[in-house]
Amino acid sequence: MSPSSEVETVAVRTVVLPVDLHARPAGRFTQEAARHAAQVTVAAGEKEVDARSVLLVMALGATAGTEITIRATGDDADQAADALAELLANVED
Repeated sequence: MSPSSEVETVAVRTVVLPVDLHARPAGRFTQEAARHAAQVTVAAGEKEVDARSVLLVMALGATAGTEITIRATGDDADQAADALAELLANVED
């Protein structure tokens, strides 16, 4: 048997937050992450968490000006990363 030739799709996007990532925007972010089949993580500094957990996303402590990295892996990784990056780039209080 030969090894699988399938390559898993990984998409990475980086966004600088315009506002603090508090409960309301974190909730919208996790809801959008849950709409996608891709496994999605979000990182701020050294912390990286599951993007589907509002408590973990809020625990990042990301404030306005923080650089956020979104990593999506799977079938719709590009679409998930693009949608989540767009959401964070345009988040308002």
